This record gives sequence, structure tokens and C-alpha cells, in this order.
Amino acid sequence: MASKQDIANRIPITGALMLATLMNTLDSTIANVALPHIQGSVSAAQDQITWVLTSYIIAAAIMTPLSGWLSQKIGRKQMFLLSIGGFTLTSVLCGMATSLPEIVIFRLLQGIAGASLMPLSQTVMLDLYPPQMVPRVMSLWSAAVILGPIAGPTLGGWLTESLSWRWVFFINLPIGILAFAGIQLFMDHDEGGRQRPFDFIGFGGLVLFIAAFQLTIDRGPGHDWFDSPEIWIEAGLALSGLWVFLMQTITAEHPFFHRDLAKDGNFVSTTIFSLGVGVLLFSTSALIPSFMQNLLGYSALQAGTASMTRGVGSLIAFLAVPFLIRRFGPKPVLIVGIILSALALGQMSTFDLSMTALPVMQSGFLQGVGTGLLFAPLNTLAYATLAPTHRVEGTIVATMMRSMGSSAGISLVQAALINRAAVGHAHIAERISAADPVVRAALPPGMNLDTYAGLAALNGEVTRQGSMAAYDTVFAWLALGTLILAPLILFLKTPPPLPPLQSGAPPMAAAAAHD
Repeated sequence: MASKQDIANRIPITGALMLATLMNTLDSTIANVALPHIQGSVSAAQDQITWVLTSYIIAAAIMTPLSGWLSQKIGRKQMFLLSIGGFTLTSVLCGMATSLPEIVIFRLLQGIAGASLMPLSQTVMLDLYPPQMVPRVMSLWSAAVILGPIAGPTLGGWLTESLSWRWVFFINLPIGILAFAGIQLFMDHDEGGRQRPFDFIGFGGLVLFIAAFQLTIDRGPGHDWFDSPEIWIEAGLALSGLWVFLMQTITAEHPFFHRDLAKDGNFVSTTIFSLGVGVLLFSTSALIPSFMQNLLGYSALQAGTASMTRGVGSLIAFLAVPFLIRRFGPKPVLIVGIILSALALGQMSTFDLSMTALPVMQSGFLQGVGTGLLFAPLNTLAYATLAPTHRVEGTIVATMMRSMGSSAGISLVQAALINRAAVGHAHIAERISAADPVVRAALPPGMNLDTYAGLAALNGEVTRQGSMAAYDTVFAWLALGTLILAPLILFLKTPPPLPPLQSGAPPMAAAAAHD
């Protein structure tokens, strides 16, 4: 509970918490449009540069379950200061990185530091204000949460174009300093020492599984998967970690996650659904900026501005979904969200090299609305039959699974994109002959196939066409995979009547930050 000092200083504390939350959610999208520039700066391959995104996501997924326990052990104020200070420092280090290993390591540390910012800030906000003020306060806090995904692409593009990609990380420095000062000056000291028993063996197994699994899917495409001893070792470590975690969960007196979570059908189904949503939908946020910059020739700012409609769509859905759930129920809203998401991906599968930015903006807006309609119904259905004592733990599990899905989805989609681009290049190249008069007639003026430069230019165009076909194929696969998720809805039980409107705000806000 909040102390008298905290309640007296709740306005400046609220401001500091909102800054910390904004800093955290901003980083979920701001780096996406800078990836092509980072890739060139650190000389990374296309499949390697996604580690800048996946390292942050996977570190946050690992650290999220631990953050609650640590905050009870060392105190919330101390945890906040460590998290904000660590996040700010590692942001600066990311901006100073000169190689891919450096930036990946610093992004890992940034994810570890920032994992506790959102759940802790939400908890403190709920403690600071009386129940009758919670709806307005959480709406204000949610505005900071949703502002990051909306402003991130455009701000990231502007910083990259006007200054350099390093400023997408340096921008956190003034925000972090203000948030740190606000917590240090106004929040009351909390002694901590209230931690519950902690299953370190189970947590260790979970960390090993997540890290080794991510390495397997990150490194697999470049090493011919199981033709490589390295991939066998990493897959073996992942299976070992999963076995240790499952055995501890089954047998330990105080398992890392309570066994009752696995007994609730609604919670299990919605968690699997959330994992699928992470895999299938969030990966597009990494694909679209690179597609626009690498194939359409857009600048980082232009790509970021076009990507902003996705966040706007999510905001509209975020505002409308509480009323839609109360009017129609969570299942119909969930179905509409799935259909809109699949339609958006279907539209993306028709992209071509001659189009304007309008189709990107339209499909992004549609997907933003679709994904925005998914999370509140998932939260409602997940907790419909789950005991209230397990809801906090359930939220942590769902958040972790969604983050794992996002990270795995980005890696798998990038691997599929590279594979299909190579296939597309070979498919087009085998049908083109430099001696064919039809090919020569179709060439732009000045391209002479009798010279090395002319042949190189022709190969570049074949590569570009093959890459475009690869993007369309991957988007079509994602659309099909999204529709395959729909039957899971049949296994969900209808929840009892919903509580007053204010109780829906926190879960939706937390979910929106992952969009």
C-alpha cells in the first residue's frame, strides 16, 4: 500500500511513472524504422539485424516474472531506481555501440532493466489513488502507454534522418533523468523484505529454455538447421531447460508458476492464443519498415510516418473495445479482431513495387484496429474462470508468452523471407536470358547487357523482384496462420457479467504496449 508521503506526492510521482512508462513503450517501436541504418553501420546481415529487436523482447520476457519478486525483496522505490537508471544507461550504451555484438548485448541489458517498469508503475498508480479516481487516472496512464507505439515510428524516422540512428536510443536519456529524479525526490522509501519463496531451479530451467530456444531459431537458418552440431546443442539445451521447468512445476512445493494455472482451460487456451498472436501479428511491425526502405526506396522518416497508422488504429480500438465487449460480449469482438487482422495481412500480400504508401497505411490501420480488438477480450476470457488469487501471476505468464511469441515470430519470419527471396531470385533468373531480344527491349535506357555493369544492374532488379515476391508470400502465410487461430475461440467459456468499466482499463493498457 502507498504511504502517506506517497499519497501527498502522488501528482509528481504519477508524472515520473508516466515518463518511465513512455520511455519503455517508445522503445517497442522506435528502433524498427532505424534497423536498415543500424544494419549498414554495424555491417550485419539481414537475418542478424533482427537480433536488435529479439534480444530486447526475450530479455524482457525472462525478467518480467522475476521483477515482482525483486520489488518485494528490495522495495519498490529501489527497484524503480535500478530499472530506470539501468534502462537509461543501457540506452546510451546502445547508441554508442560500434558492432552488432555490442548492440545486442546492450539491448539484452536494456530489456532486463526495463521489464519491471510497466507492471510496477501500474501497481503503484492503483495504490496511489482511491477507487473512485482509478478510471480517470488509468486513462491518463494508458495515454502514455499507447503514445509510444503511435509516436515511435515517426519519431524514430525523424531522428534517424535528421541526426543518426543512435539518437533513437539517446532520446531516452532526458526522459530517464526526469523519471529517475521524480522517483528519487518524491517516492517514499520502501524497506522491502516481503518476498515469497522463490523457485530458483524452476526459474533457471525456464531461462535456459527461452534463451536456448531463441538461439535455435535465430541461428538455425544460417547453419542449415540440424545439419549443424551447434543447432543440435542449442535445441538439446532448450529441451533440457523445458524438462527441468516442467518437473519443478509438477513436483516443487512452491513452483515458479502455480500449478492451478494449467488446470484452467480458458487460461490455457487464451495463453496459446496470445502466443500465436505474438508470432503471427507482431512480426509485421519489423517487416514493414525494412520493406519500405529497402524495396520502395523510402526514407526512414517516410517509412515511420506511413507505419504510424498502425498505432492510430490500435488507439481507436483501445477506446472502443470496452463498450463493444459490454454490448456484444468478448467472443464476437475477438472474432472480429481476428478477421480484421487476417484481412490486413491479406492486403499486405498484394503489395507491389509500383505502389504508393497508401496501401501500407490502409493495411497498417486495419491491422492496428484488429490487434487492438484482440487483447481486452483475451484478458476477459482468460480471467473468466481463473481464481482471483492467480490473476497477477496469470498476467505475468500471458505477457511472457506473448513476448516469446513476438521474438520467435520476428526470427522465423525473417528466416522465411530470406529463404523465399532466394527461391524467387532463382525462379526469375532461370527464365531470363541476356540474349533474349524481349528482355533487351524491356530494359531501361542506358542498361547495356554486354557490360558487367549492365548485367549487375539486371541481377539487382531480379533480386528486387524476388524479394517482393517473398514479402507477398510471407504475408499470405501470416494471414492463413491468423485464421488458423480462430478455432481456439470455440474452446473458451463465456465469462460471467463484467465488472464496472474501470476494471477493464489496466489490462487493455498493458496489452496495448505490446502492439
